[in-house]
Amino acid sequence: MSEQNHIIKKNESLETDKVESRIESIPNEKMEDILGSFEEFKHYLGKRVALGEKLGLNEEQLAKTAEKIAAYLAENEEPRNREEKLLQELWKAGEHDQRHQLAHMLVRLVSKEY
Repeated sequence: MSEQNHIIKKNESLETDKVESRIESIPNEKMEDILGSFEEFKHYLGKRVALGEKLGLNEEQLAKTAEKIAAYLAENEEPRNREEKLLQELWKAGEHDQRHQLAHMLVRLVSKEY
């Protein structure tokens, strides 16, 4: 995959505006695997958070990225399980600051598990 397809550049800058296009490039079959169970979703997100940490991203950068991912999923994907449905409802009910805090909590949740 070329550098223009990544959201983290070699100079360690973060381009969160590319999150949506990166998600859309995930094949449907893989997306079904990721979203099929909440445990698989947490595992996938945890691996991405661990990679971001390894590349030097701090919690705020990780939360901003998680916020973009959550916004995309809330608007474009149907929940596949109860946990995803709850997250979607919390996301839609929250205001910007509350959504940002929810993104921080998701990053912390998967950081501790994986």
